Amino acid sequence: MKIGPYTLPNNLIVAPMAGVTDRPFRELCLQYGAGMAVSEMMSSNPKVWKTSKSKQRMVHEGESGIRSVQIAGSDPQQMAEAAQFSVENGAQIIDINMGCPAKKVNKKLAGSALLKYPDIIESILKSVVDAVEVPVTLKTRTGWDPDNKNCVEIAKLAEQCGIQAFALHGRTKTCMYKGEAEYDSIRAVKQAISIPVIANGDIDSPEKAKYVLETTGADALMIGRPAQGRPWIFNQIRYFLDHGTHMPELPTLEVKSIMLDHVAALHEFYGEFLGPRIARKHVGWYLKEHETALEFRRTFNGIEAANEQLDVLEAYFENVAS
Repeated sequence: MKIGPYTLPNNLIVAPMAGVTDRPFRELCLQYGAGMAVSEMMSSNPKVWKTSKSKQRMVHEGESGIRSVQIAGSDPQQMAEAAQFSVENGAQIIDINMGCPAKKVNKKLAGSALLKYPDIIESILKSVVDAVEVPVTLKTRTGWDPDNKNCVEIAKLAEQCGIQAFALHGRTKTCMYKGEAEYDSIRAVKQAISIPVIANGDIDSPEKAKYVLETTGADALMIGRPAQGRPWIFNQIRYFLDHGTHMPELPTLEVKSIMLDHVAALHEFYGEFLGPRIARKHVGWYLKEHETALEFRRTFNGIEAANEQLDVLEAYFENVAS
């Protein structure tokens, strides 16, 4: 699959997730089979660009793979400037967020709240596409509620405005993440436009990946929450699509190595204070399938020292393996 001049090594993409798809997580997913990883969304409001959180999201030079950076906002001029700023900081693809259903994003008329306003959408898309030389993509939802699905209209508009790939989550704004994603709308979009279509929503197993590709005809899959605590899901899906059988389960020692390396990378990226706090949620995701881990997770969440986190994780896996 190609996005502008860039050919992805495969058609599995890490979905942008605020507070999750930071640089350490993106690098890990790429290492374990993803063809591209989209960054956390960056606000188009320049007033927040100098905060420590924004600075950590902005620098993309030297990253592995194709660097796709997501921006969010509702002002066409600010979005254009955010796109230019991101390219200056290493972005090779700009992705526009019109899919986030979070209240704090929607109350600013950003994310999926824009789906009610095609005229504003058109202004944003044209402004961003005209502002940068790199490809621009769009991620959105099927509509703002189940009775008002306008994704086919938005997809056609996006193609007309020069958007070079269209990612669609199979839920509406009001659905948030509840219920099950539906794929009929994604199939309808694929049939309506000629640019690549990326299917997103509830792709949590190799079998589901195969089903969604066959049902929608999509060019690629975008995987978000199912990769939390399981970044190797991309390798699992690739193996299943290539061979029709499941790859062997990862040995406990390999899971241990992945998690310890991830936690150490978080400590290095965020520092001795913030790193251990951010590591807690990732460790919780890694261990959520471990029936014996509930008490350990409570203990782990009280640890503030980076070295101590690594020590207790080593000890936990020694007990699991014994």
